[in-house]
Amino acid sequence: MTTLFPVINSTLSYKALENYIQQKYSFTNKIKCTLFRAAMNHLYIVEDGNDKYVFRVYTYSWRTKSEIQEELRLLNYLKEKQTSISFPIPDSYNEFIQEFYAPEGRRFGILFSYAKGKKAAKFSAETSHQIGIALARIHKNTSGFLLNRINFDSTTLLTESMSRTKQFFGNKNDEVIFLQFLKNLLEDKFKDIDDSKIRYGSVHLDVWFDNLHFDESNEVTFFDFDFCGNGWLCLDVSYFLYQLFSTNLDENEYKTKAESFLKGYETETKLNDEEKKLLPYLCLAIMIYYIGIQCDRFEYWTNIFLNEDHLKRMAGNLKRWMKYNEIEISGKYIK
Repeated sequence: MTTLFPVINSTLSYKALENYIQQKYSFTNKIKCTLFRAAMNHLYIVEDGNDKYVFRVYTYSWRTKSEIQEELRLLNYLKEKQTSISFPIPDSYNEFIQEFYAPEGRRFGILFSYAKGKKAAKFSAETSHQIGIALARIHKNTSGFLLNRINFDSTTLLTESMSRTKQFFGNKNDEVIFLQFLKNLLEDKFKDIDDSKIRYGSVHLDVWFDNLHFDESNEVTFFDFDFCGNGWLCLDVSYFLYQLFSTNLDENEYKTKAESFLKGYETETKLNDEEKKLLPYLCLAIMIYYIGIQCDRFEYWTNIFLNEDHLKRMAGNLKRWMKYNEIEISGKYIK
């Protein structure tokens, strides 16, 4: 008798999913399912005539069912509030979460509406303005709306993340040493924050061009709330500014788009002085967090880029941001 060799991350057959989705969601026989991306999660494009959807299959052991349910609770709440998001689609039995027993274990799947428009790494200042408006409208609804998911704080963003990065790259790597110094600086910075002055609630935490579409009229739709959790709302604002900075190497061009984004945001809800002071720093903590995530999930997604050269590029971008914002790591952090 042949024994199947264990696997850690399989890719579900697009053809089998096509048949499964057609039956579960009562789609027509014109349905077409194609694999779009096999990364942190696996994404499939589903088309049924003129209707288009995205089917997300979570990688094994990435999210618990309860974590996914909380993501769906947030999305359905935002849909009710008529915000511009991609939302989950229930099947014919009014169930949102599908379960698949893959070779490595139980996997979960969700069908989402397709965000209209397209994505682009470079966009105009006017589009940046509209992104600010759309994000602020989400934040107006998520302020005080808490999830039974991760809390983004110094422990999760910095302490736990640095532990994962050092386990992967070791303690002696120059970039890891730099990140450790940066972690110390940010921990000190966050200790001085008056929480009562910072808006708190559900955050997206991954707001950048790859997770939003805009159409010809510059209407913006956000998607991929996979990293949602609880935290300061200005985390999302800071992270978008950092991503805007990374994709606009001309600093004058960045400044124009950043100002337009912030003006758009503040047409809907104001950033207070305490939040504005934090904007140059919060994205640095988020990037430390994402570096740790990449290290932690190395085996489960496209990982050819995750090496010392990649870490140097990541650290280089952080240093460029710090220079632009006049953030220095002083001698007290060099331990």
